[in-house]
Amino acid sequence: MQENAKGSTLLKVTGILMIIGGAIALIFSILAIAGIALLAAAGASSGLLYAAGALALVSAVVELVAGILGVANCKKPEKAKTCIVWGVLCALLSVASVVLTVVGGGDFSIVSLLLGLALPVLYIIGAATNKA
Repeated sequence: MQENAKGSTLLKVTGILMIIGGAIALIFSILAIAGIALLAAAGASSGLLYAAGALALVSAVVELVAGILGVANCKKPEKAKTCIVWGVLCALLSVASVVLTVVGGGDFSIVSLLLGLALPVLYIIGAATNKA
């Protein structure tokens, strides 16, 4: 174990932020799915809403796991590849969220895309810099 791995601080900080964001997103995605179920019970069309809720739930879990792995492995350069994979998953799910917004009739927002990718990209950079 290397105490001063190059990207350890960035990986740890982004990991902590991802844990916080993932936990909050998990709570809200569960509430959203419950709300969608209520809308469906009232007769509203809910196919795309369920897809969005499922994507939010999966994204929250992936972000939470990535954050935990980042914090736990920030001083283990041999685990950098694992962290990179989880960071890429977070980035891909962020892009999928923007795509689903557009498919659902929303406007494409470059700001939303960039903000959604900022933390996963910093996480990936921290993990890649941490690599042995």
